[in-house]
Amino acid sequence: METQTQKDRRERIEDAAYAVLQDKGYKGTSMLAVAKKAGCSNETLYRWYGNKQALFASLVAANAKDVKEQLEQSIEADGDTIQQLRALGPKLIALVTSRKAVALNRAAAGDVYHTQTLGKAIAEGGKDSVAPLIGQLIEGGLKRGLLKGGTAQEISKIYIALLIGDMQIQRVIGVIPEPTPQNCKDRADMACAVLETVFSA
Repeated sequence: METQTQKDRRERIEDAAYAVLQDKGYKGTSMLAVAKKAGCSNETLYRWYGNKQALFASLVAANAKDVKEQLEQSIEADGDTIQQLRALGPKLIALVTSRKAVALNRAAAGDVYHTQTLGKAIAEGGKDSVAPLIGQLIEGGLKRGLLKGGTAQEISKIYIALLIGDMQIQRVIGVIPEPTPQNCKDRADMACAVLETVFSA
């Protein structure tokens, strides 16, 4: 189990990684620069993460952790699927529109013609790990007769489209500010109201 000292050091490293990423981009970010910014040794960074790709994959996974944990708990709970999606919505929006998410996505866009590794890490640690859990949650609602009129995949896609729309890309290109908690709640309520109207049993 991670000690409080290790946890504090890990948080310093993650904060430093984001700061260097925003300043230098993914290609220009080195493990040494992150170590210096975090006030730790380069050896510590390599011992904990192995390389730069693994460090940033870890940041992506950390960003998605709360959403995945909530989804896993909801799947086990067998509760009201619409209410569970309503509760999940604000966290899901925050996951893709937060300052950390924007920094990662901007850096990934800049990495397309270089290593092409950050975008893959974001997809694998984010959408590719979260979307199947949303599908499982909805599948449970269909099996228990709480939802009807579509497949889990169809309903998942509609939920995500209603909830997030083009907010993620608008954040990345700087068109809109980071949504407030109330903005996130309102969008989650709207998305779930549509699902309830169309798919409730």
